[in-house]
Amino acid sequence: MRTPASRRPEGALLHLRVQPRASRDEILGWQDGVLRVRVAAPPVEGEANAAVVALVARALRIAPSTVRVVRGKRGRDKLVRITGLGDDEAQSRLASLPGYPRLTTTSRSPQ
Repeated sequence: MRTPASRRPEGALLHLRVQPRASRDEILGWQDGVLRVRVAAPPVEGEANAAVVALVARALRIAPSTVRVVRGKRGRDKLVRITGLGDDEAQSRLASLPGYPRLTTTSRSPQ
């Protein structure tokens, strides 16, 4: 099983599943160890990736320059590195979002 965030010396890693061209930017919650997010930007010329970086940075209350897509730049499944933030801190910041949703009963929260 994949862990939702992994601690590395360079920073935490988050596994994301992205839905581009959504009606709005939002974080849906965890499902099977993957953070599901929606962004309004289309998957054209890196627009959706830029929206993902901005959304994750805003949610974690960090500078967008500390968030980087390291894998999955052309797909829906992405691996995002958060420099200078540990996995525990990333998890607690995401969990403390107002109205932070949990997905359906088949979803699992991070461990």
